[in-house]
Amino acid sequence: MKRRLFFLIILVTIPVLLSGCWSKKELTDLAIVAAMGVDKSEDGEYAVTLQIINPGNVAGGIRGSGPQSPPVTIYSATGNNLVEASRTASSKISRRLYYAHTNLVVVGENLAKEEGLAEIIDAIDRDHEFRITTTMVITHQSTAEELVKALTPVDKIPANKVLKTLEFTQKIGGKNIKTSVQDVMKGLQSLNGDTVVSGFRLAGDSKHASSLENLQESEPEATLQASGIAILKEGKLVDWLYGRNARGTIWILDKIQGTNINIDWKGKKDAISYQTVRQKTDVSAQVKNGRPSISIHTRVEGGIGEMNVPVDITDVKVISKMEKELEKEVKKEIKKAIEQAQTNKADIFEFGDVIRRKSPNDWQRLKPMWNEVYFPELNVDITVEAYIRRAGLRNKSFLSTIEENQQ
Repeated sequence: MKRRLFFLIILVTIPVLLSGCWSKKELTDLAIVAAMGVDKSEDGEYAVTLQIINPGNVAGGIRGSGPQSPPVTIYSATGNNLVEASRTASSKISRRLYYAHTNLVVVGENLAKEEGLAEIIDAIDRDHEFRITTTMVITHQSTAEELVKALTPVDKIPANKVLKTLEFTQKIGGKNIKTSVQDVMKGLQSLNGDTVVSGFRLAGDSKHASSLENLQESEPEATLQASGIAILKEGKLVDWLYGRNARGTIWILDKIQGTNINIDWKGKKDAISYQTVRQKTDVSAQVKNGRPSISIHTRVEGGIGEMNVPVDITDVKVISKMEKELEKEVKKEIKKAIEQAQTNKADIFEFGDVIRRKSPNDWQRLKPMWNEVYFPELNVDITVEAYIRRAGLRNKSFLSTIEENQQ
């Protein structure tokens, strides 16, 4: 009897505890923000640009013979801080702004130079809806407003275009990197407050980029492109890394996911293309006679993707020579990246943290003058091991066969 009474009480209690939807959010009441851009206005206020998804246009595509509608709607507002600007933008929208699905935060280049990213990140981190895994980029040669307003033909939601571009360029090219708000937070909270952020730009006419005509052209006049890596020193933008210098930085950070390396051969520039398969970089430190030094060891394995000259790759000596040339190229890229960072006095590689872990007592002595004295003059020993494991579908070059037949 007691047992039955106990179960009866549970059955009656459970519906009471589970009933009610005090935090319900109807989709028809929400304005889903896909991207947020932040600039500095001429009046010194924050200028916020919001990219709002139009659910019907994204799901249904082009319906009937009527005019095409944009997949997103743009709202802009200003305020003394991000919260004020967001509330001002809310007065222009018939729905509540919803940031839980915001995948992209765009910071204008001028704002990043003048004021830095610290205040923006603090506001995002305090918001219970905003996710710190959201991707963050800094615009290059354009404003955040221009980038957020641009419409993209392949990806209906422009924010997704930026995310996918960064993801695939990092996997394939190795000269760009995808950074989240959390990554930037960790970098700014590091021992020196120096870090890197993804760069992105609008190529073409900004007015045309925000028009529907840009969606209807087979060759759009305006496109969004990954553009370098921003160097932040104490939270502010100080310089840009491009091309091989950018890739050298990613080598050191051990975030290369895939890339191709070109080397010269038989007097022809970039005659052989090498595609990486596996790569690993280890960084170690030591302090000798009061002077710190860093050792970088990079190991890379891959295969030959293309050869524009006749080469007998069945010869072990030829393969060995190719590997040496690859090692020189990677070492040169790493060295150039370090030199640029040292010129800016920005330890974006967190060498200081490596020294702190190795020798905490020595670090306490080095820390006060690290960025200004020790890092710019830091001795870095670079060792690269490159291995060719594959040659594609054929060992003997097709060009070698042609050359032999013509002799």
